[in-house]
Amino acid sequence: MSWRTVVVSSSAKLDYQMGYLVVRKDTTTKIHLGEIRTLLIESTAVSLTAALLSELVKKKVKVIFCDEKRNPSAEMMPYYGSHDCSLKIKRQTAWSDDIKGAVWTEIVFEKIRQQKCLLQELGKNEAMLLQEYLSEIEYGDATNREGHAAKVYFNALFGKSFTRTDDLLINAALNYGYSILLSAFNREIVLNGYLTQLGLFHDNMFNQFNLASDLMEPFRPLVDRLVSHMTLVEFEHTQKMELVNLMNQEVIINERCELISNAIKIYCKSVFDALEDADVSLIRFYRK
Repeated sequence: MSWRTVVVSSSAKLDYQMGYLVVRKDTTTKIHLGEIRTLLIESTAVSLTAALLSELVKKKVKVIFCDEKRNPSAEMMPYYGSHDCSLKIKRQTAWSDDIKGAVWTEIVFEKIRQQKCLLQELGKNEAMLLQEYLSEIEYGDATNREGHAAKVYFNALFGKSFTRTDDLLINAALNYGYSILLSAFNREIVLNGYLTQLGLFHDNMFNQFNLASDLMEPFRPLVDRLVSHMTLVEFEHTQKMELVNLMNQEVIINERCELISNAIKIYCKSVFDALEDADVSLIRFYRK
């Protein structure tokens, strides 16, 4: 089972050799492809061979490319992640609005619940207001409790003047962590044979990752928790690696302790089962 996140953060040449990723710098490092879950190319001074990219796709390794500012800017997506993806896509387009709305309601509820738990953990009184919002959630979140909760939540975490649109180190860290999460969810969606473009609630014609944007919502507070504990006088390689390593932390799901990367896999599969069987009780959420 793949488990490693490999980060290449400086000038290097990457190629493929007998089942291994070969990283050529001053010294040469070999890593078996079967161990790699995610390859993060953090520097634009990295060159790769087409043979390596082809093998990474075959092994279903998620490859993330960063821009000149070392922020995730693109990822490699295979055309086919599952042997029966044509059937899965037909089913995906046939999911009823009723079941999509019901699943989205569960996702929003769990997201706000996780936000409330984090505020309680940090001793924030605003957790009580989020508890009220939980009791007010309607089908499909028709009254936008998610939006109201987000304002209260972020102001409680980072201060009354904080907004998600500000050019701040906090937002840079949050965006970086969310990008890592989004990529992990895209990987699982494709592996299960579905399209990332077709969401449950998110429906932006310019967003090719609408479904991942939906499914990742309850996992965002994991990034928020980590960022809230950071002393951000800068946001460079060290802080970014803390966020990358988040995927190797553990949570409880299905009454078992699992890496977050595995919890995402279990959760995504349960959501797809819920959508296919029209039964939201099949969804499995994590517990911290």
